[in-house]
Amino acid sequence: MSFLSPYSPQLLSVLRIVAGLLFLEHGLMKVAGFPAPIAPMPPPDTMIMVAGWIELIGGVLIILGLFSRIAAFICSGEMAVAYWMVHAKNSLYPALNNGDAAILFCFVFLYIAAAGPGPIAVNQS
Repeated sequence: MSFLSPYSPQLLSVLRIVAGLLFLEHGLMKVAGFPAPIAPMPPPDTMIMVAGWIELIGGVLIILGLFSRIAAFICSGEMAVAYWMVHAKNSLYPALNNGDAAILFCFVFLYIAAAGPGPIAVNQS
């Protein structure tokens, strides 16, 4: 599919923005209960709320392309921790433990941390 090669920088930005929006949604569910609360809503001083704030703030920074390398690196680490601490306890297989999204987020954000935000970003760092 070499016809897409000229657009690879722009598609990196699209990947970053879409992944950031999806990540932001997960954070909003944990922190604000929007679009639907996770049940039961966790107390504000729990690890899941810390994860929610990382997802919320990291998601916004990644969407904007503002300090996106460091934000993506932190979000990638959070997803690695989430997979091993939450999902892998149920089963090692992602299809059985619902850890597919955590693995994908982890490696998409790791790629963004290495590749940068692409041309459509507030800053290029």
